[in-house]
Amino acid sequence: MATEPESTGPARRTPPAQSARGTAGPGRQAVNALRPAAAGSGLAAGRIAPVVPRGLPTRTGDSTPDWLEPAMAANGIGSFDWDIRRDVLEGDPRACAILGLDPGRFDRSSAAFLAMLHPEDAPVVRRRVERAVAELGQCGAYYRTVFPGGELHAARFRGRVLADAFGRPSRMVGFVWDATVELHKRERAGAMAALREERSRFIKEAARALSEAVTVRDVARVFTELPLPGLPPDGLILASLEAGRFQVLGASGYRNGDLRQYDRVPVPAGHPAAEAIRNRAPVFISSREEYRERYPDAYPQMAETGQRSAWAFLPLVASGRVTGVCVVGFDDDRELDADERTLLSTLGGLVAQSLARARLHDAEHELAAGLQRVMLPRTVPSVPGVTTAVRYLAAGSGLQIGGDWYDVVPLPGGHVGLVIGDVQGHDVHAAGIMGQLRIALRAYAAEGHPPAAVMARASRFLADLDTDHFATCTYAEVNVDYGVVYAVRAGHLDPVVRRADGTAAAVPVAGGLPLGVSPDEEYRVTRFSLDPGETVVLCTDGLVEARDMDLDTGYARLCATVARELPGRGEGPRDPLDELADRVASLAADSTEREDDIALLLLRWDGPAGGLAAQQLRRRIGQADLARISELRGELRDALRRWGVAELVDSAELLASELVTNAIRHTDRDAMFTARLYREGAGEGRARLRVEVEDESDLWPTRRTPGEQASSGRGLMLVEALADAWGVEPRGTGKRMWFELSAD
Repeated sequence: MATEPESTGPARRTPPAQSARGTAGPGRQAVNALRPAAAGSGLAAGRIAPVVPRGLPTRTGDSTPDWLEPAMAANGIGSFDWDIRRDVLEGDPRACAILGLDPGRFDRSSAAFLAMLHPEDAPVVRRRVERAVAELGQCGAYYRTVFPGGELHAARFRGRVLADAFGRPSRMVGFVWDATVELHKRERAGAMAALREERSRFIKEAARALSEAVTVRDVARVFTELPLPGLPPDGLILASLEAGRFQVLGASGYRNGDLRQYDRVPVPAGHPAAEAIRNRAPVFISSREEYRERYPDAYPQMAETGQRSAWAFLPLVASGRVTGVCVVGFDDDRELDADERTLLSTLGGLVAQSLARARLHDAEHELAAGLQRVMLPRTVPSVPGVTTAVRYLAAGSGLQIGGDWYDVVPLPGGHVGLVIGDVQGHDVHAAGIMGQLRIALRAYAAEGHPPAAVMARASRFLADLDTDHFATCTYAEVNVDYGVVYAVRAGHLDPVVRRADGTAAAVPVAGGLPLGVSPDEEYRVTRFSLDPGETVVLCTDGLVEARDMDLDTGYARLCATVARELPGRGEGPRDPLDELADRVASLAADSTEREDDIALLLLRWDGPAGGLAAQQLRRRIGQADLARISELRGELRDALRRWGVAELVDSAELLASELVTNAIRHTDRDAMFTARLYREGAGEGRARLRVEVEDESDLWPTRRTPGEQASSGRGLMLVEALADAWGVEPRGTGKRMWFELSAD
């Protein structure tokens, strides 16, 4: 216990040298802790000079009034007298009783008296008394002492130092009274203060834990694990209110099956939980008798469980709406005081806010998951000649829905289109735009439009939506017959290719503006080839770029991961491409702080069936798409070399270019180009190339004879001169022009 502030002089309150005790002092432990080693360690040691008897006169005190003794006795006040020079303490019987002294065993020295005080109080008492002796003043103090039986008591004293005829300190006289009741009050006040502090810390910790709870399951777990300070519950129940029915979310302290009768059933009107919900105020029940008296209709059902004897029903109110109730139960009768009720009511408010937030979070994530399932393709179509694998990783925070997407589109002629993209934003709006854009781009690709036209039309489509959003995208058309890739990039990442020798590197693709930025943007096509077994890896930027990782570092890490050794096909239970997809996805799968979604698309070109390329090339050429003609010539060159008729390249390229140019310049529809290689007889007979260009115009070509300075009009003349055979054939709508070349 704290002592009173020090004071000296006539107007000050300085602790006295406590009155004489007549017992062996406090408990053995306290006595041993402070017992002086020599008589010189008493209260007046070093403060006054030793007195040599010389017959000097002594100062006598005033006589005691007759009424003082009865007044002191009535108020339990004892008196003491300390002879400072002889260091002898004397006290009346009341003082000895207050201090727990046995006059027959106490040696009456100040050192023995100090040894009986509480170790924290003895130094303060010594200091105050010594100052009072030195200044001939007053002193007083509150101190604790331990009785012989070990119990702790407290006392207060007030004393005054008297001087002899020469002005030297001679005696200290004063009063002492019991302060044990005050000690207990202080102890209780200290305990209550400690309990309030503990409860304040509990509320802070509970608020922190509940604020970190994300889902309804998290809130239930945190609530049922809360230790209430000074109010340990024996049972906890957290239940939500759904359409007038309870749904138990979590519980502790109850046997399995005890709560089934309350789960998903209507709330009984006469139940204390119903009253708490109806009045939006806590209901406290201190005993079973009170429960039976206040809620007779609900008591039999409660009595069946045979558990709990006191309860607190706390309504969960958030934003003015009751969302549920939590129940705190105790095994013994308990009348909760005001502080305890306030604590429980505060806890109910915290749980209500956390539960409302968690329910909203769960609803949003359920919506997000449903949207994501609808927006992304459920299955990737199987295309002969290639193997694909896809992965999608939601962001580590937020709604776990965004604008990242992938798609695999089967194309005319048995080819396949690969799409990877990312709509600006990370919310439901971005996901909705992504879904529309994915469908539009898929439709454009499935119609057979070349990659540049697909990307341009998708950009125009997104701009027409007028959403103020843009999207990055990479679209690649893979010629399954020859392993040739035609890639277009709109502000997105370059693809990474794993080569047959196990190396991996990014393939630079000519880029354009993101989709939706410029409706008239023209995109360039980049062409690269694959050998059988080589893999194209497409991803969104969440995989290679983060707050603590720049793009170059992310690309280097991705290439290193893709290049790591893989098992061969047939060596394990899974396809090596799935192993590679999991390996790449694991780069970010363990990060809960991931800020962006990740879409991943892998395609491995397995090569043509039997190891030989199909000897047919079929392409649709868009109306007035002259740039496509250049791409077509390159494809035809590659095809003829693969077919082993490289000597036909020059003539076939020139004549095919003429026929396709005529078709798209002189008609208002698309043209279909087809090249086939035939063998005469079985095996490796003489090769014959047939090229056909179909259009929907009924206007037949006319052979002209241009002048020397004319820049056009020689197409049919070239066909007639170079082709082994050529002609025009009518179709149901339109016509088909063809020519044939024979290899030597």
